[in-house]
Amino acid sequence: MWHKAAMVVALAATCSGCMTAEDRRAADEAKCRSYGFVRKNDAFAECLQRIDLARRAELRSASVFDPWDRPVIYRPVIIRSRPK
Repeated sequence: MWHKAAMVVALAATCSGCMTAEDRRAADEAKCRSYGFVRKNDAFAECLQRIDLARRAELRSASVFDPWDRPVIYRPVIIRSRPK
């Protein structure tokens, strides 16, 4: 029973700093404007794209579990025919 309580507390702690997609977009736009970029031009769009790419790269590098990063175990299966 205490496992469920611990999961709820961990989830609440994790999501307390969560941002919605709209909040994240507004923060990214504010950052690009602080760099001097003006909305609705290619440089502003590039700024937003670079922020998004950096965020994705950070998530990939912080990922602890990678389902493809594991050893391959091979053990041959020998099937013998029955004598007739």
